[in-house]
Amino acid sequence: MSENAGGQRWWQGAVLYQLYVRSWLDTDGDGYGDLAGIIARLDYLCWLGVDGIWLSPTMPSPDEDWGYDVSGYRGVHPDLGSLEDLGRLIAEAGARGLKVLLDLVPNHTSTAHPWFVDAAGSRDARHRGYYVWADPAPGGGPPNNWVDATGRPAWTWHGPTGQYYLHLFLDSQADLNWHEPAVHAEFEQIVRYWFDRGVAGFRIDVANGLYKDAKLRDNPPAAAPDRLGARFGQQMKYSANRPETHAVFRDWRQIAEGYRPPRLLLGETWVGDLGSLAGFYGHDDELQLAFNFPFVFARFTAQDLSRVVGATLARLPAGACPAWTASNHDVGRFPTRWCGGDERKVRLALLVLATLPGTTVLYYGDEIGMTDVAVPPALRRDKMSREGDGWEGSRDRARTPMQWDGSPSAGFTADGVTPWLPCGDAAARNVAGQRRDPRSVLRFCRALLDLRRAEFAGTVARYEMLPAPEGQWAYRVGGLTVVANFSGWPAALPCPAGEVLLSTAERPSPRAPLGAWEGVISRT
Repeated sequence: MSENAGGQRWWQGAVLYQLYVRSWLDTDGDGYGDLAGIIARLDYLCWLGVDGIWLSPTMPSPDEDWGYDVSGYRGVHPDLGSLEDLGRLIAEAGARGLKVLLDLVPNHTSTAHPWFVDAAGSRDARHRGYYVWADPAPGGGPPNNWVDATGRPAWTWHGPTGQYYLHLFLDSQADLNWHEPAVHAEFEQIVRYWFDRGVAGFRIDVANGLYKDAKLRDNPPAAAPDRLGARFGQQMKYSANRPETHAVFRDWRQIAEGYRPPRLLLGETWVGDLGSLAGFYGHDDELQLAFNFPFVFARFTAQDLSRVVGATLARLPAGACPAWTASNHDVGRFPTRWCGGDERKVRLALLVLATLPGTTVLYYGDEIGMTDVAVPPALRRDKMSREGDGWEGSRDRARTPMQWDGSPSAGFTADGVTPWLPCGDAAARNVAGQRRDPRSVLRFCRALLDLRRAEFAGTVARYEMLPAPEGQWAYRVGGLTVVANFSGWPAALPCPAGEVLLSTAERPSPRAPLGAWEGVISRT
């Protein structure tokens, strides 16, 4: 193991685990997961082999967007616990060698936040400049053509002060004005506050969207549908992706580097251009990790995934650490989106995720192949869903309770308690059953993470793509050779197999053809 595995850049070669707190484990019988539930399952996370956990928002919120509408940046939502509970979680995790990352939301606040309440009091209010306000367009109506995440105008009229305020998400989530120096000062204090409390870093929400065009120019039309670069027919040229944002991360990086070990800044960089993605690393002076959404949304084929990986590694600055994930609370679960619930494909996807150089981020339940859940409209909690969306358009589908056992409540809450979202098919996939089964997806995932830690901890392994027939992906990473068959029929190994360390399926011999959707890791 590299001496850096637990040191200055501990995230290199590490596995982070995104944990949706409300859906992890309910310990007080109110139907919501809580911080005490995380503490109760820390030993499971250690057994699984992850290095750190990223918690979905834990700060106070009215829950219009389930924590992403923050009403206070220095506390804990009472439904989840207390500051003392969070401190105990950080201490208990640290004692087990686990890092804890919080979700930080700097793009917007709840309209219930004291800053906005004050700002809405008058045009001369102390916090007025904290938000983006604008007069009506010359002919009346919103100041420009920007739309929010629901497809409606991104501006809400505020009659008492005679101006519109900007919200690129719900109208209860007012966008902050990063042209205002006081906003910078507030967040530098917030960042230090949590670092001083032992938080190992942040996942930064809407990291590419902090600044808006100072002139509030109209967004140009999008040439074609693009879930990353466009929204409802508009290129997000002026409402996001502004160059000034990079200075914020340079400032925060200086703060992060002042701690030992340095704190981690992981950005939700919702961009489709890999050059723009690379730009968020700066010259090793901005984010240390940035999520790669072109990889997330690539088709589950050898050609598409290998192309994104190769292009990413070619564009990242020297020494930069890529971050790979395939599921999250917004985009849904890869066992559904990529794999259609096919366990062979789930194993193959996990094998690839665990053997790419850099940092791997798993979403809770990935390790057992949890799939999206069809949440009926009457039970949905996601207000970002638009009228007419099918169940697959609601983000609730990927936020359902963790499936701990095969009981009706999935072991998430007490019998007779209604969980905040309905449980999926826990009888088909659950931790207890798979932990007992040596051939399960969970036991396979654990073996993968053990191998990853032994080979890659503390490093960004060297990656080299190898020749392979159509439908296969072969690469050398560190001292391992990986061959993955992305087809529904057997295929010959494209390169000589050495000592086979792990396979997604039982192999009759090291030189046997790859089965359909089989992947093999061997010693180079």
